[in-house]
Order: sequence, then C-alpha cells, then structure tokens
Amino acid sequence: MTSDAASDERSASDGPVAGQPVQHGTGVNSTRAFPSEAYPSSLDPFVLFERFHIDPDAGFPMHEHRGFEIVSYMLEGGMDHADSLGVEHTAREGEAMRITAGGGIRHSEFPADGEFCSGLQLWVNLPRSEKETEADYVDASAADLPTETVDGATVTTVVGEGSPIDLRTPMTYRDARVDGAWTWSVPDGWSGFLYGVGGSGTVDGDAFGEGDVLPVTEARDVRVEAGDDSATLRVVAVAGRPHDEPIRLRGPYVL
Repeated sequence: MTSDAASDERSASDGPVAGQPVQHGTGVNSTRAFPSEAYPSSLDPFVLFERFHIDPDAGFPMHEHRGFEIVSYMLEGGMDHADSLGVEHTAREGEAMRITAGGGIRHSEFPADGEFCSGLQLWVNLPRSEKETEADYVDASAADLPTETVDGATVTTVVGEGSPIDLRTPMTYRDARVDGAWTWSVPDGWSGFLYGVGGSGTVDGDAFGEGDVLPVTEARDVRVEAGDDSATLRVVAVAGRPHDEPIRLRGPYVL
C-alpha cells in the first residue's frame, strides 16, 4: 500500500482518538490510526497503521517500497499478493504476511476471487543501519498463529512468541477478543497502541470501539473491558522497542 502522510515528531495523547478515513489514489478506502489529524505522528518504531477495505474493482497495482517492514493481517475475504521476489500468495481471514522491503521490493495487492476484502496493515521502521537490507517475505496461516484463552479474552499472537512472523524490530502484535476484562501490558522502554477492530467497550474507563486508537508512549498496563451488553470487544494490541531515530515517511518509502 502507499501513503502520502509524513511526520517526524511523536505527539502525546491522553486517551483514545478516532481513526481517520483515508482514500488511496487507487480507490481503496482505509481507516488510519496514525499518522492522522487526531494523532499527527508516527509511533516509533511504528510508521503507520490502518484498516483497509478493498472493493472487487480496486486494489494496488505493482509498486515499490523501501526502508521498512510491512505486516498485513486479514480480517475478511482474501487478498492476492505478488512481488518482485517471485512470490504469489493469497492471504485469507486470520492469516498474516510480513514483507521486509529493505533496499527495495515491488508488490501488488488485490482482492481475491473478485470479492471484497478487509484487513489491517502495519508499517514498521527499519533502523538506519538496516535500511538497505535484502528484501524478504514470509506468511503464516491462521493455524500457525498461536491462540490462547486467558481470563476475559481469547488472544491470538500475530507477531511474538510462537508465531512464525518475526521482524527486525523487537515487537509484539496481538489480536484480542475481549468478552470480560483483559489487561494489556506495554514493557518498559517500549511504545505501542491499541486499535478497535469491532464491538464496543472501554479502555482504562474511556469509551472505545471500532476505528478508535489508543497511542501509548511509555510502559503501562491498559485495562480493556467489553461493553455492558456482553458483546465482544475485538482489539489489536501492538508494542515495540523504539529505534530513537527520525521516521521520514515519503509516500511508499521510509527514509
């Protein structure tokens, strides 16, 4: 995917903010968690995060990326991926892909089977010393991603212990379906965010629902609770160790 947003500075947020609707030049619609008007910054080491919605007649033709890594995680339907490494793969609901763009990779993304698809895409910065690393790709089926039931939630690890998806930045990425209360912990020295995928509830007592994001820039515990109607609140919780380097986003490149 491509982006025309850029920010080098981290900004603070006292609580959840709403995601921003974005329409890409190819006709794909997204809800962007950051950078956005409400949170006009990247979240070192994370460059951007958004939920994408691709109609059957839309998609991303072959385009180039450099200087970062991409994690795509499918929520609905399937997405066909092809790249300059010779990889052709269809990721379906509950499956994930990681692309290391490094010194350069070209790829395309289109909905599979002529049907709508939706998913989440995260861009993770590469440290300056690894900007020119060799391009790479890996994917994981839903069965490959470990899932556990804990008090108040069912949690799938997209990136982290037990997952075949790994990055050059130490990080974790969890998909939590919360039907009671669940506590997410951000380690010391890390930053991250929560994103609302579906349902409604609260985060540290603040209303939280689909499309909302809670940026977190210091170690803390965050309490996530489903709503009083007993509906499940689905969130993704992402945290990583900052590189403490400027993030310079220039369209499809992170310099």
